Amino acid sequence: MAESHFPLRDRSRESWPPADTGREIQYLLRSEEQLFQSISGRAPLPKVLHQICDALDSQIGNMISLISLPNDEAAGVAAIASSAKLFGLHKFCSVGVLGGNEEVLGSLEMYCSVPRHPHLREVQLIERATCLAAVAIKRHNTTHPV
Repeated sequence: MAESHFPLRDRSRESWPPADTGREIQYLLRSEEQLFQSISGRAPLPKVLHQICDALDSQIGNMISLISLPNDEAAGVAAIASSAKLFGLHKFCSVGVLGGNEEVLGSLEMYCSVPRHPHLREVQLIERATCLAAVAIKRHNTTHPV
């Protein structure tokens, strides 16, 4: 599962190349609006989680992300990590998707083609993605109790 919530906060002061903030903010707002529409429209949870990963991957670039749930088979998650290594991908980030009371709702695993750690801007995007995933998972769990 997740190694820790955000162990890389100490690296958050690393520089990040400047971005076109106005365009980037518009893109982020459109992405979030689409995700909230999917969540409130009760789109299937796997589809919403996939949309979150796609948005995160495109915002950071050169990433492959996966959100797994606690009931996902550990062997399947381990197989994905093994496959990533076979294709030369490096673990970029592993964080928990937590509910309001620190309940573990899932985990976000991210892989990159070069070994590195997230910069401050990326940590912020990852935090937003895990918040969106938590909302989607909680919404799904209340409408589809186990």
